[in-house]
Amino acid sequence: MDRIVVAYALYLLISIPLTVLVARTLSRHGRTFLTEVFADSPGLANAVNQLLVVGFYLVSLGFVTLFLTSHAEVPTAREVFELLSVKVGTVALILGGMHLVNVLVFNAIRRHHLAPKQAPRPAPLPYAGVPQAPPFPAP
Repeated sequence: MDRIVVAYALYLLISIPLTVLVARTLSRHGRTFLTEVFADSPGLANAVNQLLVVGFYLVSLGFVTLFLTSHAEVPTAREVFELLSVKVGTVALILGGMHLVNVLVFNAIRRHHLAPKQAPRPAPLPYAGVPQAPPFPAP
């Protein structure tokens, strides 16, 4: 079997479970986080969580798939592992960045939802000495 095919298989055997592990972690902890934010609507919390996880899977697995190909020659086992280290390392960095973005999104949703609601501002008082229009049309 060609060594590049072995490298591709090992890359997929490492990258896909890594993606699933990160997605499950995001799902588990994201659900807890969103349940607090949407305490009045647990169904909405679960729906938002699932949408974020599906988006994470699509982007992550899309990247893993696009990053699969290589035009490098790998005549030795050492070069197979060197190619794998670059590919898996890049996938891990991208997954870490996506995890960070998801945490920031969760935090922004939480802050927005838990922020105190501001009371409407009252109308400004008229200046003294300025003629005022009547509050209703004169007959």
